[in-house]
Amino acid sequence: MLEETRRKMLACFENLLKDFVGLRTGRASAIILDNILVEAYGNRVPIQQVGTVNAPEARLLTVQIWDSSLIKPTEQAIRNSSLGLNPIVDGQLIRINIPDLSEERRKEICKSAGKYAEQAKISIRNVRREQMDEVKKQEKNGDITEDQQKKMLDEIQKITDEFTKKIDAALSGKEKEIMKV
Repeated sequence: MLEETRRKMLACFENLLKDFVGLRTGRASAIILDNILVEAYGNRVPIQQVGTVNAPEARLLTVQIWDSSLIKPTEQAIRNSSLGLNPIVDGQLIRINIPDLSEERRKEICKSAGKYAEQAKISIRNVRREQMDEVKKQEKNGDITEDQQKKMLDEIQKITDEFTKKIDAALSGKEKEIMKV
């Protein structure tokens, strides 16, 4: 039961870290484009399946498109994403300059990071509630004693506190990264 609790809470934390990766920090990182889907061959596919994404400089991303018929759809997918990027086509290479972030934009991104962190905490609390309900049900059915129930509820709370601290630390680190000029 406790391993299951830890596993579910770890999944919530890992989802938060994936969400954080998508937040721009003003530095070029190929991971920024991970969530972009391109219309290719009648399907929407991740950008990594139509070309090679690189970050050759601190403020530049490049996407080397493998099939020339996918240049325009890839450019449109990048332009229409919520990242606010402006791709420039150069043959089969798409260049994306990463602009400096304004102070106001950095604060907006920090707010988004805070929202992601709060969603992760809500998910953690939901896991805690489900697991505590299960322990109480086991005690009610006579599967475990009252002492075992108390011990398990305490352990579930400790795991919850551990992951809440991890979320707070990850948020703090991301906010420092975003606000760093």
